[in-house]
Amino acid sequence: MKVDFMRSIDRRLGVPLCFVLSCLHGFRKIFSKPKLIQNPGRILFIELSEMGSMVLAYSLFKKTREMFPDAELYFLTFKENRYAVDILGIIPEENVITLSSRSFFSFLFSSVGAVRKLRKRKISVAVDMELFARLTAILSYLSGAKNRVGYFRYHSEGLYRGNFLTHKVAFNPHIHMAQNLLNLIYAIASSPGDLPLTKKLLAEGDIFIPKIQVSETDKEKMFERLQEENANIRKAKKIVLLNPNASDIVPLRRWPIENYIELAKKLLKHEGVHIIITGVESEKEPADALHDALDSARCMNFAGKTSFFELIALYNIAHILITNDSGPVHFSVMTDIKTFAFFGPETPKLYGPLGKNCRVFYTNYSCSPCISAFNHRKSPCTDNRCLQAITVEDVYAEVRKLIERD
Repeated sequence: MKVDFMRSIDRRLGVPLCFVLSCLHGFRKIFSKPKLIQNPGRILFIELSEMGSMVLAYSLFKKTREMFPDAELYFLTFKENRYAVDILGIIPEENVITLSSRSFFSFLFSSVGAVRKLRKRKISVAVDMELFARLTAILSYLSGAKNRVGYFRYHSEGLYRGNFLTHKVAFNPHIHMAQNLLNLIYAIASSPGDLPLTKKLLAEGDIFIPKIQVSETDKEKMFERLQEENANIRKAKKIVLLNPNASDIVPLRRWPIENYIELAKKLLKHEGVHIIITGVESEKEPADALHDALDSARCMNFAGKTSFFELIALYNIAHILITNDSGPVHFSVMTDIKTFAFFGPETPKLYGPLGKNCRVFYTNYSCSPCISAFNHRKSPCTDNRCLQAITVEDVYAEVRKLIERD
């Protein structure tokens, strides 16, 4: 399904369904108040849209395991995103339930199947990690969970998603998303009278950064894959990865492709620098354009040629990643690769990478950030000057320091 179509369905169907479920929830409360579960046996996490959010949620999963060591954890996501859940190694693979996003009807049928599975498992708590999507709120209610945790707009002008949460957490746009996600699990242990949730001092030690260990065998396999594309890759002194793409959710996050071309040409002037262009299959078009414009024997196009696990292996053998604000920004923190990331329509204060190996370029335009949880991450902007203002020379000056370092 196209992103705009999903947004339309979320609004046109989500709003009335949320209203109906709110009325049903209110009616049921007349006869029996929701029972607050302090020690849940089964906890379900729901996050459908972005793979990068899984990395930001790592602290949430770790803290859940610490607070409720006996609880069985489940996860509900789109099929194409499950690899980001599996690689974190916290949710058992058999407990990851997936939905199809190929079409509306495949989504509908897979949702019915997922709800049946979840109700059979008698979920205690459903944690809705989406900010203000209605469909995930509806799924949390239909899962049969007695307690439902999620973000609630209270008196703000946020998107309407009903009134059937048992634990209503206030989304804070002034703290990092990893901290916002932590508030979801802290809400379960909070007093029901605390409004808004969660009233707690967040400690720096609560934020964990996952590290993925890749074996030497996996690294060697990746080198062999690269050699099939370019036999000289083993002679490379520095391997630079370029990700000129961003997900279709917010295409406005792309640094101009012309800038990538100009930057790459400057980097290729350094002896021993090899460039690898990355991306998923659907992002081959801009990757092909970049590759064709460079026309260099030291540049290869690897877009659409790696699985998620192979991409992590690639990050482990490469030296530098240059990327738009997208999933790779967050996946790279799980390795030691040096990352340079471009932010503009979205703020790094909320969605910036957690690791110390990343240099963020952000111009602080007065209109930036223009996408947020409160506008369904959709902006009227068609001219992302906030990203265009990040010059090739500024980026090259920073990357060059690493290129010339022994």
